[in-house]
Amino acid sequence: QVQLVESGGGLVQAGGSLRLSCAASTRTFSTYAVGWFRQAPGEEREFVAAVSRFGSSTSVADSMKGRFTISRDNAKNTVHLQMNSLKPEDTAVYYCAAKWGLRSRAANEYDNWGQGTQVTVSS
Repeated sequence: QVQLVESGGGLVQAGGSLRLSCAASTRTFSTYAVGWFRQAPGEEREFVAAVSRFGSSTSVADSMKGRFTISRDNAKNTVHLQMNSLKPEDTAVYYCAAKWGLRSRAANEYDNWGQGTQVTVSS
């Protein structure tokens, strides 16, 4: 099991930026792929981005490509989500998740989840 703690959420104006962080408590962090997902009120959980175990491969949802970047630092057991050019429709709770093995866009393949961090983008 991996415990995950997200941070960095908050209130930002449209066009602004935020950097989310996900800190993992495990000695085997490099064996886990990590993904970010988000969920807005009344909506289903949505894939945002994912990074492979050593950071060599990433995937970003089409609607966020060019605005969001995912990266990881295995020495610090941390994954970051850099979000630029934020839009009001990016408002949601953002969750970090980890799974053993290969990265995936499917939320149901992740079995370790953080508590989430709220991102609110005002127009």
